Formats: sequence, structure tokens, C-alpha cells
Amino acid sequence: MAENIARKILKEHLVAGELVAGQEIAIFIDQTLTQDATGTMAYLQFEAMDVPRVKTELSVSYADHNTLQTGFENADDHLFLQTVAAKHGIYFSRPGNGICHQVHLERFAVPGKTLLGSDSHTPTGGGIGMLAIGAGGLDVAVAMGGGPFYLTMPKIVKVQLVNELSPWVSAKDIILEVLRRFSVKGGVGKIMEYSGPGVAGLSVPERATITNMGAELGATTSLFPSDAVTKNFLVAQGRGEQWVELLPSADAVYDEEAVIDLAALEPLTACPHSPDAVKTIREAGPIAVDQVAIGSCTNSSYADLMQVAAILRGKKVHERVSLVIAPGSRQVLEMLARNGALADLIAAGARLLESACGPCIGMGQAPPSGAVSVRTFNRNFPGRSGTADARVYLTGPAAAAAAALTGRLTDPRELGAYKKIEQPTKFLIDDRMIIAPPENPGKVKIRRGPNIKTLPVNEALPEELSLKVLLKVEDNITTDHIMPAGAKILPLRSNIPAISEHVFSAIDPGFAARAREAGPGLVVGGHNYGQGSSREHAALAPMYLGVKAVLAKSFARIHRANLINFGILPLTFANEEDYDGIEQGDTLLLKSLRSQLQAAAGDDQQDGYGRLQMTSSRTGRSFPVDHGLTPRQKTIVLEGGLLNYTKNRTGPYSQ
Repeated sequence: MAENIARKILKEHLVAGELVAGQEIAIFIDQTLTQDATGTMAYLQFEAMDVPRVKTELSVSYADHNTLQTGFENADDHLFLQTVAAKHGIYFSRPGNGICHQVHLERFAVPGKTLLGSDSHTPTGGGIGMLAIGAGGLDVAVAMGGGPFYLTMPKIVKVQLVNELSPWVSAKDIILEVLRRFSVKGGVGKIMEYSGPGVAGLSVPERATITNMGAELGATTSLFPSDAVTKNFLVAQGRGEQWVELLPSADAVYDEEAVIDLAALEPLTACPHSPDAVKTIREAGPIAVDQVAIGSCTNSSYADLMQVAAILRGKKVHERVSLVIAPGSRQVLEMLARNGALADLIAAGARLLESACGPCIGMGQAPPSGAVSVRTFNRNFPGRSGTADARVYLTGPAAAAAAALTGRLTDPRELGAYKKIEQPTKFLIDDRMIIAPPENPGKVKIRRGPNIKTLPVNEALPEELSLKVLLKVEDNITTDHIMPAGAKILPLRSNIPAISEHVFSAIDPGFAARAREAGPGLVVGGHNYGQGSSREHAALAPMYLGVKAVLAKSFARIHRANLINFGILPLTFANEEDYDGIEQGDTLLLKSLRSQLQAAAGDDQQDGYGRLQMTSSRTGRSFPVDHGLTPRQKTIVLEGGLLNYTKNRTGPYSQ
């Protein structure tokens, strides 16, 4: 059969199921990655499985999110991560070595392999031809223990790139155009596979920019072919022997297709407050800018920052603008330092940050009140910058540099002659900030700071649930809304009792107290509930507060999986108009719940969705809701979550 790239990789790694869109499949995972905001919980979960050493080909723990050390918590977590990595056969990338996705692309990503990461932007690895998927930390812990990763078989979308980019138009503009066409929920249940003659003109880091922001589409992942461009990148990284050619068959079949004429694109920006609120920079207008932030896992590569340095050389940042730059890795930073580009950035007035996520996750550099911030990042949700009323515009590096110079949102084509930055034929390679695990870990003592608390575990699902509606929210609620990030809250990631006090705090500061008092609770949401980050704390902390179910019009993929993993029922309205009849404070009843879920798989399915009846005690009215759980997922929820499910079984998770 003529296969596309995604199906070729999935077929090679298939453990269970059939590659039919909409059916549950299981795949074997070659590599995993974690970062320090999700890693502490993932490794606590891995320890709970009592597996002495990871069973993947490679697992890497990165410290790149929680590097702002305003107290002992983050530093303690880093010691825990370093020692637990040594104990269990995991590589550890030290703080300052770089952002997980940038470093992994440089040093570890391999075409044709599978990668599961506890970060939603793990699909960055698709830029090198890897099937890289973001997931919750518990899914990653199971994969490290040798277990397969379960997912619903996605549809494969062919994105045909034709012609070449015009001067000053970048890879960021390509993915912004895709977001403009598909929206932040248009990729749900899909893999975006890029092909066509336009692919050859894109470097691996440029491809990675596109696959990185595929997460904003809600896509399962995105990927490019592994071709001569891929080979050149791996050779330049000293890893040429890891290259394999990976191309779609000439007559490969896809579920959907889209065509993008690269020559027709012009510089774009995502306007506040969503990555799909895309306009041309000319349409958005010459808006006055207060801050420019360049970096993140989307746009912090060597070529990105070399272009910024070339634009700023011999000039000064506008007097109204604060410009901050965070190189994506120590490799990038040192190369800039050695070739003089770093001096150009400093001379222009840029403020240099360490090679880490930093302001992308609200970890420092919050803009002024009511400010306009132009950022090369991937998300511009309200408050994510650390300032509630800031307006964040997402652009490519050239447009960001132009804004820093002019003090306004500026089409980079106004800068004049364009000089293309070529990829180096040899990168500077120094892996001494990556600590390999010892062959004999017997003497390793795991360091646990006082902020690392016991992992909470859910109880088995009862026969009946009487659920208080704790909160009712609209469409596109993000994991930032549910479990905020930022310098105040991120250090509490390994302390669920403490971090649970901040659940929904940006929407309703009284939520946590109300949830504790209410007993079993429920949240009602609109479409695309839980979009954004992979943070499992957006499920784990509500579970700790007593949330037993979420009833929404639709869910983002990773968040729905995280709800299931922690034993929370993900329910959808069978009839969306029933959303209007529910009020905060209502009590909704689910009777004979265990009996219905335990029914044989064909007995409790209606149109394949799994239908339950829910009754409002206020109105007395009953209405249908769908759980959409597979037989395996039903068992997970019945037993109180994936950790209980895993501990109750040994066969599927011991290879």
C-alpha cells in the first residue's frame, strides 16, 4: 500500500489496534523527554511503578522551565531530577543548557523514531522527520517503564508547500497561515504532514518552527520528510550516521489536503489573544510597542538569532522598547559569542536572558501594565505573559527585530535589502552540560526537597455520583486558565496540595475553596476545553480538589487524556443546547455509573460515543451525555486512573 510518512512510522511502531482513523491504537515509544515543570511529577509517578531502569532507547530530563530561582523550590527540584535521572538510566540536561525541544533537535532527535514528551511542543521533533507527540507526565512515565502509548488514530492531512518564500517572509509566517486557515481546534485528531517542492527550501530549524506551533492547531503532531536537508543538518551536528531517508510514497493517500503557495505569503502576526487571530502585519497596523521578546522553542535557533543580530548591527533599540533575547541552547549562545553576533545584540541594547523558556511561560520579563509585547513565541493567551492586561502579538524574528528598532509593529520588508542566513556546515558541539547516567546507579542517593510532596492518587469510581457544578466556562479554555504558570505558581509543581490553591484562580479566585467544601464536583465547559499546554496538573490538581467529571462541548486531545489518566470522567454534551440549561451551583446526578461503564463494549455504545443519562436536581430534567471511552479507558476511569490501572497489572507494562 502507498503510505504517507506518518503511517510508515506508526506501522513500524504499532503494538495494538489498526491504523484506521478514529480507532484506538497503541505504539511503542523509542525516546522520551521531560522538562522540570512536568518532570518532577512524571518521575514520582515512574518511581511508583517500581521499575528500576527506563526501558526506552533514550530518555532525557531537561531543566529549562523553572530556572528562575526566587526560593529553594526550583533548585531542590533540579537536584531531585538530576539524581533520579542518574538512578534510573536517564540523561540530564542541566539548567542553562537550553530549551528541551531545541536541544533535543540538535543532539538527540532521529528521523523515523517515536518521541513522547511531557510538553505540548514535543512535535518540534517532527522537523527532523520524527513522530514526536506531547502527552501528560503519567503517559510518559508509563512509556519509560516500557509500556505502549495509546492514542486515537488520527487523520493524516497533507499540507502541500509550493514555490519559495519571498525575502523577509519566514517559516513562522507559514505556520501562522496554517493557523489562520485551520484555527486552534482545526487540527484536533489530525497529523499535519508537510510535503511538496517548497519543503526543500526550508532548513531543519525552520521546519521545526512549523511543527512546534502545530501544537496550537490542537494537532496530534506534525512532521516533515527526512531528506537531503535533514542529512546536512545531522552531519553538521556530528550525527550523520543517524540519518535515514524517509519520504512518502509517490502515490501516498491522505485523509485531507491543503495547498500553501509560499510565494504568496507576506509577514504575519497573531493578534491578541489567540494564536489563530492572524492578520498580515500591514493589516494589523503600526501599533506602538513597549516590549519585544525573542526566543522560545519556536524561534531561538542559530539562524533565527543571527538574522536578528544582522538587523540590529550598528543600530539601537527604540527608547520606548525593552528588548529581551533568550538563545534556545548553549550551543546557539556560544556560537553567537564566538562569531561576534552576541556583541552586536548587546551593543544594540538587547537584554540577554539565559538559554531557557523564561518569559514564554511567564517566568520573568512580564511587560508593563496595558503594554503591547511583540514576541516570537507560540502562545499569546491572556495573562500568560505575567501581565493580565498586556496585549501580545506573535511574529517571526525579523518582524520582532524590526519592532524593537522602530517602536511599532513593523513589516520587516520596510528594513530594505534582505540577506539570507545560511545554516552552518558544522555546529559547535559540547555535550558536557548533558550528564549521562552511570552504568552502576547503586550508590546514587535521590535528593528530595521539602516542597516535593507525596503523589495524590484517586479512588475507584463509585456506582453513583452527585456532582456540584463548581464552575461554568466558555469555549477555548486553556490549561493556563485551569492551572496557571508563571514565577509564583510553577515552583509548586511538585506540591499538589499547594498548587491546587491556584486552580482556575485567573477566572475565579474562590474556586479552590468552593471545590473543597462542595465534595464531588464538576466543571462545565464549551468547545476545545483544555487547549494549550500538556500540563497534567490541570487535571491532577482539580482531582485533588474533588473534581470527578468535566462536561464540555469538546476537549483538546492531551487534556482529555490527562483527565482519564487521573480518573476524571470527560463527558461531552450529546446535544449542545443542553449547555444553556446548566447553572453554576446546580447538582447533576449520574446513577448506575459503574454498572453502565462496566457493560460490554457494544452494549453501552450509541453511535460509538458511549451514552449516559445525567439529571439536574434543580430542574428534574434528564439529558444525554457521551463519554467516548474505549474499553481500556473505561477500566482506567473505573479504577481511579492510569497509575492504579498500571499498578494493578504487570503484563502490558513489563517488557
